[in-house]
Amino acid sequence: MSDDPDFEEVREQATSALDAENLDSIYLGLLHEDGAPEFYFGSTVDGRELHGAAIDQLGMLTRVLADRSDLTTEELADLAAERADELAVQ
Repeated sequence: MSDDPDFEEVREQATSALDAENLDSIYLGLLHEDGAPEFYFGSTVDGRELHGAAIDQLGMLTRVLADRSDLTTEELADLAAERADELAVQ
């Protein structure tokens, strides 16, 4: 558990959102204290709709990261692309 009340509030909101019955797509990315990444992606849509859902989720995360850092969205996208090439999907 984090000592940060804002983090705990966001975690509780996200956990509650997982119970929604009208979800079409979900991405969950976990970063453990030791830096180990863990990620899950599930979707009920296919083809172009799946592409759009994934792009929307990537865009949301990029926007949040840019707002909370001194990097531009373009710089974040470049870093994310480099990291994505390093990650192994299981």
